[in-house]
Amino acid sequence: MIGQNYAEYAWEMTETLLSIDSPSGYTARAAAWVKEKFESLGFAANITTKGGVLVDLGGVNEEDALLLEAHADTLGAMVAGIKGNGRLRLSPLGGMNANNGEAENVWVYTRSGKVIDGTCQLCNASVHVNGEYSNAKRSFDTVEVVLDEDVSSADDAKKLGIEVGDIVCFEPRTRRTPSGYLKSRFLDDKLSVGILLGFAKYLSDDGIVPSRKTYVHITVYEEVGHGGSASVPAGVTEAISVDMGCVGDGLNCTEKQVSICAKDSGGPYSYEVVGKLIDAAKKTGADYAVDVYPYYGSDVEATLRSGVDIRHGLIGAGVYASHGYERSHMDGIMNTLKVLCGYLEV
Repeated sequence: MIGQNYAEYAWEMTETLLSIDSPSGYTARAAAWVKEKFESLGFAANITTKGGVLVDLGGVNEEDALLLEAHADTLGAMVAGIKGNGRLRLSPLGGMNANNGEAENVWVYTRSGKVIDGTCQLCNASVHVNGEYSNAKRSFDTVEVVLDEDVSSADDAKKLGIEVGDIVCFEPRTRRTPSGYLKSRFLDDKLSVGILLGFAKYLSDDGIVPSRKTYVHITVYEEVGHGGSASVPAGVTEAISVDMGCVGDGLNCTEKQVSICAKDSGGPYSYEVVGKLIDAAKKTGADYAVDVYPYYGSDVEATLRSGVDIRHGLIGAGVYASHGYERSHMDGIMNTLKVLCGYLEV
């Protein structure tokens, strides 16, 4: 049975990956790090043409192979315009919400390699000046980046090297509490990348060869909808997305559990795969919940829409406050690892 030390390793990997900015479209550094970590565990890993990481975890039956998918891309923003006062207009990357981005520290990555600090603020953000502060609708038309540089004009900002199309990354603010709660932006889905690294380390340390060929695809465009739509190896009959499990009103899952999704916005997941995931949870004693997600889409649905003839499923550690300042728990990591072990019978 997989031990708690692999959950600890998974969090260690997650914490490091969270420190590498990687919104959709700006993921090369994160992908290179992920590739190196899988290789350090003894597994062959390659960067795909699209920029993801495809890993071979080994296995015997190549005609009934399993693909595990997670994503390293996150939410963020792009410079959409430079205002006359030197502040920046933003366009979101993925489902970044202006309400959640307000008052956060950001970094602007310029094409020249310079990184410039700033803050995402409501336009006219001083409460003592703006009498409509509380009533103002937060959107990407009403928030802006205030640069932490001496700028007062568009030319000043441009002299720093800032251009339209530059990437804007939000501070993750990663924390682990004494009670085991994990708080950070972008646990969706860097927590699952860490979990798959923890699973890979378990296989490597114990010299385990799965009975079925197993691949990992760490995608880099999930947050914009097409991450899993390529790079499916021959022989794959099932794909399981290891992504965040939803926690909120009307759902059963908590941050301490592993969530098994039966249906989301894209429709039902494979009845057979969902049943096997439930059996795997029961067999390994994993604390799990089965839920229907009201507003959600995953990598494996993109995989199916690409035309691949496979069965699909979705699991993940429970995450609260998705696409905001998210929270999970070490128990959620452990329970997700148990389901993976039970599913592959390792």
